[in-house]
Amino acid sequence: MSAPDRRPSAEGTGTAHPLDNPARTALTGPHAHFAERRGRILRYPVDVTPWLALPDTPDAQDWADVAALAGPGASVTLTAFRDPPPADWQIVFHAEGVQLVDDGVDAAPDPEALLLGPADVPEMLDLVGRTRPGPFLPRTVELGTYLGIRRSGVLVAMAGERLHPPGHTEISGVCTDDSVRGQGLASRLVRAVAHGIRERGEIPFLHAAASNTGAVRLYESLGFRLRRRTEFLSAIVPADPAPRTDARTTAPGAGRLEQVGQQ
Repeated sequence: MSAPDRRPSAEGTGTAHPLDNPARTALTGPHAHFAERRGRILRYPVDVTPWLALPDTPDAQDWADVAALAGPGASVTLTAFRDPPPADWQIVFHAEGVQLVDDGVDAAPDPEALLLGPADVPEMLDLVGRTRPGPFLPRTVELGTYLGIRRSGVLVAMAGERLHPPGHTEISGVCTDDSVRGQGLASRLVRAVAHGIRERGEIPFLHAAASNTGAVRLYESLGFRLRRRTEFLSAIVPADPAPRTDARTTAPGAGRLEQVGQQ
């Protein structure tokens, strides 16, 4: 792997890269119409994708707003976070990850790839249930273009678009049924999705678990390079989270839930 990008990413300096906190830059940019907000906290609707976006330097008030937005006992999913949740939150999943970015992908449309939409969601969910590529929910298909390959009328492979920071689009939901593994379908679909992203003048990128070395090698062979290492975390909001202590709690509108846009 090549060396990760170590450009500065401090909030408010003007030097942050859109991929340093991709869920946040997506929800304040091209995906703002999905965003639900409480204070400085943003998230996607829970039936779209589980990602929740913290500011780069969260404080006690931010964690209180996460708890209020998600609700007691709910699970929240974070990536690109720097600080762990408060001590009374139960961490139920934590993994090292990598963020890979287009560095010469041989992007090309695929003649066998079919555009998938809401009518295909039951089959997509079934394929995801068998292959477990990562979070895919009933409305995830609304985040961008999803392509699939069918054999004998059955959906056996797919890939699509998820996070959409300015100038970039994440490739996600890459999965292949066991019955067609080894035929290169995932590679073909990744190239096809990347082609559509490039056609819009944007840069494809993706995330993978660092432990999934086979997938990382595959993506590198397609022309992606390591940009940075990251972490994925899921934690349970406590039933009685710690009280707010930050001075921002007295600001006008503090703690108010807002629907930023209309889906």
